[in-house]
Amino acid sequence: MTELSKTGMILWWDLTVPNATEIRDFYRSVVGWDFAEVPMGEYADYSAYRREAPEEPVAGVCHARGINANLPGVWIPYVVVEDLPAAVAAALARGGVVRHENMDAGYIILADPAGAIFALYQTPATSESAAIE
Repeated sequence: MTELSKTGMILWWDLTVPNATEIRDFYRSVVGWDFAEVPMGEYADYSAYRREAPEEPVAGVCHARGINANLPGVWIPYVVVEDLPAAVAAALARGGVVRHENMDAGYIILADPAGAIFALYQTPATSESAAIE
C-alpha cells in the first residue's frame, strides 16, 4: 500500500470468514503468501504479504466477528475514491446498496445493481471532512 491516493485503483482485498485461521493457512499453501497478525482485541486477523515484498501487504483474511460479523464471505476489493460521500451518493443513485459502513476507517462496503460486493475507500488525508448524510 505505497500509493494511497490514486483514485480508481484497487488498494486492497479483504476476505472475512468464520474460519479465518484455516483460510489463512489455505492461501499460505496455495499461493505462497506470508501472514502477519493484526491484533483485534481478543483475537487476531491476518495481513497477507508476498514473500518477495514483505513490507507491502496485499490482502487481509479476517474473522467474521464484531463489526465484521455480517460481511459476506467473498473477496472484497477496496477502491480508492477522492470523495467518499459523493461516490456513495452516486452508487446509491444508480441502484447500489450499502452493506456495511466503517467511516472511522474511511470505507463503505456496497453491492452494485448486479449484487457484486465492493468497498469504496477514501485516503486518510482527504477523509477527515468526509461524512455520509
